[in-house]
Amino acid sequence: MNKKSNYFEKINKSSVVQQVIDSLTKAMIDKELRPGDKIPTELELSEALGVGRLSIREAIKVLVYFGVLEIRRPEGTFVCEGFSEAMIDPMIYGIILDTDDSYTHLAELRQMIEVGVIKLAIKKSTEKSLQILMDKYKDFENVLACDPVSVQAVFDVDNEFHQIVSQMGGNPLIEKINSLVRVLTHSLRYNTVENMISLKKTNELLAAHKAICDIIVNKDTNNIDTVIEHGYFYGYIDVS
Repeated sequence: MNKKSNYFEKINKSSVVQQVIDSLTKAMIDKELRPGDKIPTELELSEALGVGRLSIREAIKVLVYFGVLEIRRPEGTFVCEGFSEAMIDPMIYGIILDTDDSYTHLAELRQMIEVGVIKLAIKKSTEKSLQILMDKYKDFENVLACDPVSVQAVFDVDNEFHQIVSQMGGNPLIEKINSLVRVLTHSLRYNTVENMISLKKTNELLAAHKAICDIIVNKDTNNIDTVIEHGYFYGYIDVS
């Protein structure tokens, strides 16, 4: 890095590795470092921040693990371009390990995201994307018409359906967050699909997806909350 940066000033406090991470992160937030930029070398960062090269190396390892930086040998270390699945891994583990009302919080998060995703899909939908959505709904009808009904096939189509709705919004940040929530709710959603099939409630399962299609096609923003709240997505299925 040729120009002198105000973001890399000597560190005199504890938690040196974290402060190196904070310095690099702030430089990215303030666009001192941009996606695709090569960051200063270990030696340059060590001299600029006044810390040992080992601390610099450890901080870089953390940011590489998070998917923020990438090491390209022998060129150096660069700020990643775009999104990496590694960025959401720590959040997944954090939520999984959180035992205090984690499901309730996650259900509330998914409901809020689902409503926002549908609103964005309505706003940005095109004839082509609407046709893709309707085709996927037809796939839903087809897998539910099979005898016997395959739980895995229905679950897969359900995932694809919601992924299409998310993609219709054309926002990669929202797509990633929505993908994260689907990962975290995988077991619950699979069990819900399995229970509804075993209880012969496939018509209700299909109706929930038809309602989403209808509000997107008809741009019916007034009924989004009602459809999501009363759909099967956030309720427990009583199999007793």
